[in-house]
Amino acid sequence: MLSIVIPTLNAAAKLADTLDRLALGVGESGAEIIIVDGGSTDASLAIAEAKGAKIISAERGRGGQLAAGAKAAGGDWLLFLHADTVLSAGWPGEAEAFMARPVSAMRAGVFRLAFDDNAPAARRLEAVAAWRARLLGLPYGDQGLLIGREFYQSIGGFRAIPLMEDVDLARRIGRRRFVYFNARAETSAARYHRSGYLRRSARNLVCLGLYFLGVKPRFLLRLYGSS
Repeated sequence: MLSIVIPTLNAAAKLADTLDRLALGVGESGAEIIIVDGGSTDASLAIAEAKGAKIISAERGRGGQLAAGAKAAGGDWLLFLHADTVLSAGWPGEAEAFMARPVSAMRAGVFRLAFDDNAPAARRLEAVAAWRARLLGLPYGDQGLLIGREFYQSIGGFRAIPLMEDVDLARRIGRRRFVYFNARAETSAARYHRSGYLRRSARNLVCLGLYFLGVKPRFLLRLYGSS
């Protein structure tokens, strides 16, 4: 069985779209959808309940929320997905084919990043993300992550850190063990609209560089979240 884990924190703006696409994809397969809420004060929980998702609470922080969702999940396979990411229509077939291959027991699958924005800057950022993921082995969390439970547990799973939890896990998975799907993970560009594509991308790059230099994620969070 597949368990889909989604961390939320005031995610009402896109959550319904995310859950609707997942519901169309899983159909009667028996997949479960787990919402791990970090203290939302908007309509996130009401939306999740109306869509039939299982809801649990965890301390605010994406890494800890993802870890809590994995612990509560009952599936042999785990799909981690951001609340503002909508998978394209072809995702179930690729996911099923991936899970059916024995070699995938020691692999992780990620989707092709896309933004819900027609701006040329969005297309450029998508191209950079594809390059970073394939050449450096660093797909980010907004590309989703499909991984077998045993493999996930064998490498230690998500750590309860407030930032870079996706990079931290990707480094333990290893560049050669990623499989890249053709299906898109269409993610909200709202944060880039607020800050500007260039400014936000530069800040993300600085945070990544500082993380590799050993700066703790709790300090990077201030830089990452600033406007």
